[in-house]
Amino acid sequence: MIIGVTGGIATGKSTVMRLLSLKGVTVFSADEAAKAVLSPGGKTLFAIKQVFGSEVFTPQGSLDRQLLAKRIFAEPEMRLQLERITHPPLLSLLKAQITLEQYESSPSKMIAVEVPLLFETNLESWFDQIIVVETSLELQRERLRQRNHLSEGEIESRLAAQMPLSEKIKRADVVFNNEATPEDLQRRVDQFLQITMNLREI
Repeated sequence: MIIGVTGGIATGKSTVMRLLSLKGVTVFSADEAAKAVLSPGGKTLFAIKQVFGSEVFTPQGSLDRQLLAKRIFAEPEMRLQLERITHPPLLSLLKAQITLEQYESSPSKMIAVEVPLLFETNLESWFDQIIVVETSLELQRERLRQRNHLSEGEIESRLAAQMPLSEKIKRADVVFNNEATPEDLQRRVDQFLQITMNLREI
């Protein structure tokens, strides 16, 4: 079974992935695939330099992801340009990883893939079930202040760049609320896995 995990920015997707992993689920993420796609010397990085210039790179030749993020979220057209460059190779690698993992042994016989832009990139058909991790808008803002040290303007631009969380919830098979205690979230993950395993045995 292939599970997609998505949600809004700073809702706790990575926390859910960690809890699934602790239960034996094979996990990987679009962010990790992106790091591979954006490795120094690759075609994708070269294309980014052609569009955005060398100022978004470190002296060592690596992509300065924080600087690039500030630029693309300040200029929506730049964000679309970046997506046109990065999404095709990223999705190709992600699909290859999913296909490979289907033939690898996994204790739970499940694969969970964290894809922040799952709905935005129309990947619903890739997954047997889709989990959306949600929390309040104010809690998202607070986490972005504390975790990412973003200004109010940067927070609002990043929230606006994603599909509204309410729309993602409508499309989800399962919704995990991540506003309570870690123990509550753990129980929700355990319940999901138990129900899913029982369904597989029917």
